[in-house]
Amino acid sequence: MCNSVHVRDRKNAETRPWRSLLWIAIAGLIFGVLGLGQILEDVLRATRNSLHSHHASGDIVVVEIDNIALQKVGRWPWPRRYHAQLTDELTRAGAKQIFFDVHFYGATEPAEDLALAEALTRSGRVTLAVRGPSRTGGEVTTNEWPLPVFESNAQLGSINWFYNYQNAVWSLPYKVPGKGQDLPSFASLLSASPGAVNDSFRVDYSLDPHSIPRISAANVIAGELPADLVRGKDVIIGTTSDVTGDMYFVPGVGQMGGVFVHALGAETLKSGKPVDFGWLPIFFLSLAFGAWLLWSRTDRHQLRLAGAAVGVLLLGPALLESRLIFVDITPALFVLLVTAGVLLRRRFRKRGLIDQVSGLPNLTALKSHREGKDQALIVARVLNYAEIVASLPANSERQLLEQIVTRLSVGAPNRVHYHGDGGIFAWFDEPSKPFGQHLDALYALFRTPIRVSSMAIDLSISFGVEIGSSRSLANRLGSALLAAEEAAHDGLRWKYYDPDSLQDASWRLSILSQLDEAIDRGEVWVAYQPKVDLKTRRIVGAEALARWTHPEKGPIAAAEFVGAAEQHDRIGKLTAFVLDQAIAAACDLGGNSGNFNMSVNLSGRLLGDRKLVGRIAILLDRYGLKPERLTLELTETAALAGSGEALDMLAQLRELGVAISIDDYGTGLSTLEYLKKVPAGEIKIDQSFVKGMVENRSERLMVGSTIALAHSLGRQVVAEGVESREALELLAEMECDFAQGFITGRPMSLDSLRRRLFSEQRSKVA
Repeated sequence: MCNSVHVRDRKNAETRPWRSLLWIAIAGLIFGVLGLGQILEDVLRATRNSLHSHHASGDIVVVEIDNIALQKVGRWPWPRRYHAQLTDELTRAGAKQIFFDVHFYGATEPAEDLALAEALTRSGRVTLAVRGPSRTGGEVTTNEWPLPVFESNAQLGSINWFYNYQNAVWSLPYKVPGKGQDLPSFASLLSASPGAVNDSFRVDYSLDPHSIPRISAANVIAGELPADLVRGKDVIIGTTSDVTGDMYFVPGVGQMGGVFVHALGAETLKSGKPVDFGWLPIFFLSLAFGAWLLWSRTDRHQLRLAGAAVGVLLLGPALLESRLIFVDITPALFVLLVTAGVLLRRRFRKRGLIDQVSGLPNLTALKSHREGKDQALIVARVLNYAEIVASLPANSERQLLEQIVTRLSVGAPNRVHYHGDGGIFAWFDEPSKPFGQHLDALYALFRTPIRVSSMAIDLSISFGVEIGSSRSLANRLGSALLAAEEAAHDGLRWKYYDPDSLQDASWRLSILSQLDEAIDRGEVWVAYQPKVDLKTRRIVGAEALARWTHPEKGPIAAAEFVGAAEQHDRIGKLTAFVLDQAIAAACDLGGNSGNFNMSVNLSGRLLGDRKLVGRIAILLDRYGLKPERLTLELTETAALAGSGEALDMLAQLRELGVAISIDDYGTGLSTLEYLKKVPAGEIKIDQSFVKGMVENRSERLMVGSTIALAHSLGRQVVAEGVESREALELLAEMECDFAQGFITGRPMSLDSLRRRLFSEQRSKVA
């Protein structure tokens, strides 16, 4: 009997690696097929490109229709006589081929069209752009075809491509189906590299786009074209001004005109024909290596070997890509990391450091984590955990734990979480990292109920952060737990606990006193993030945001110094400074008769300041700004926590004429009755919902219902964190009023915002 039991245990031990490998293979295949690692793949490839950056051949010259050209020539689109001038000048200068990344689809003034047609005839070396097919497939329509008078005197080429979530173009077609003929792409024509219809190739972004020769169209039209710049070379003409909208993200560089993507694609083909092996070959190699690790009898060096394999996987493709051989590595990386996780879990189990319910390393494992002494320690505490577990059906606690950990892993799927009794979770992170935004996002995630055994469960959570010290991990864990408890007590989402800041004259000790001095020395300044009207797509206002550039430490994260000022009730001076700068800027940008609106964040702690209304009235009078052009933004949490005195203060501000906005809406627990009480004319939907609504149906419904609710109450709605064109268009369809985010404009200096407004006004007048 004893022998049979021993044999059965041995067989189970032998088959367990097969089971692990099977699940790793299935998960890896799903990961690869669904393209779940695409964002990381793009980041890794852009990073590797920097390892073998090189210059373009110089055989292709870009003629930029840039801001200078638009200022000298006039509004866009230009009359076609200017394109005729470009054609004539470039032809006289000896350009080999001339490509127009400009649309000539419709008829304009007959004289203008005739001038261009004659220039095309004189040149005999021009290629015109054809757009299509669209994302939905199919051939190019007649509306996307140049006029017959142009077509008969020029070659045609496709400017079609697909761009991703980042507005980046990673692949270009060789040829696309057209109206009765197949159209080669600009890249294919420029490089004389034919290819099959609908076949594509990877663009080599290790090519430095700044090494491509360029000249402004204004200089060409003015006849100021250097003699040898274009002689015997191919020329491509396109817009590079953000006013025209033809801007794309070039990995490793940033936003550039789409004309450079065509040029980089052609330069890629000039270097050779790219080969794309996809993700399967490397995936199966990593799976074989993972199998070898799982079956290895000695695990002394398993994790080191897995780490070495990850390193080779991260850097090795750079050598292949330098030879135009492309592979995708994130599915293989996923396999190796999961395999390493299985090995790590096996090691923890051997040491008795795994929590038996969750399967996570326990707090004993955390205390023995040697590398943790140099890292920040973060604790999440589910405050009502005991009550939840007591109400759950038998054997349901693990399901609850899995859902909690899934949410804690958002933004860091490979992070190691430690689990302790009573709903305690902890992890390590880099001490220099600004934790505020990440913890705020996690807090927002937990506002949505978790479902366990058909039960909807509301979790109450708080976070504590211990930056790092020479104390033992056990003491640091206690400090982080204390910070989490204090955060819950103070009604905060998270809180720092840094014992070193209480013991020496370090940076964290003096951050508040330095902040006050920094304001006086001019180190603190105000950035302005544009607010765009979704109906007109024009800037109608901005949000004033405090920025601190330390002379030694450089830019200080706003979440750090603003959060510290709020927690220690030192926010008054900073708010007064921002109000003064913002009100002055509003007058500067819009004039007293304009409609430009300025928003300033108001801390809930200032609602008890009886002199606040008077100080704001003095500032408005000093600069001559109408009160209705100033909006004070109050976070939803602060509004909910407000007393009757706070509501009276808001009412006084409204009587003054100042607008009130509820910021970060969706992260608190507002009720319809409370929304009616708060005298706010505007609601700002928190970015955590806006960022996920394109892909997440529930968040999309939440955003849509919030907009409808606000409109029914007579409130306007601002969507924060809009980072993609898809999100922008979706919000416009939902009849959202305004949008803020990177897609509409990052926080910028007053001069930059002034220039952008001036550019918009010029285009409107034109």
